[in-house]
Amino acid sequence: MDDKAIIEARKRAEKAVEGMADESLKVKAFEQILGKLLDRLEDKYTTAQSSRGKTSRRHPAAIAAPPSQDTLGGRLLTLRRDGFFRDQRILSDVRDELASRGWHYPLTTLSGAMQKLVRRRDLRRERAKVGNKRIWKYAEP
Repeated sequence: MDDKAIIEARKRAEKAVEGMADESLKVKAFEQILGKLLDRLEDKYTTAQSSRGKTSRRHPAAIAAPPSQDTLGGRLLTLRRDGFFRDQRILSDVRDELASRGWHYPLTTLSGAMQKLVRRRDLRRERAKVGNKRIWKYAEP
């Protein structure tokens, strides 16, 4: 990502929250908006890099590096590294495993992070039918 794009994202996030009166709410909204904008930039950047024939994000050295356990994405990659996704898992399985390690997240938060890992091809997902429900199952690629 280039600096101009990052600065533009920051300015857009600032503009989006400038009319908010409550400072704590304003800060939290700014963080969320900026995070979403930066995620989009990162997705565009990595897509552009891979389409030019540059090193893919799935380079073996990148997978071997220990993920940061300070973020949800890093914690999910830790589960993958530990072999949790060798078998297909549903979101509630993932939530329960994270909870057993002391990391508590609602399903609504997990779904977005899992989709991001699928887009990055760190995980794959399949549609499955359980009874009358259609659900996603996640596994290693």
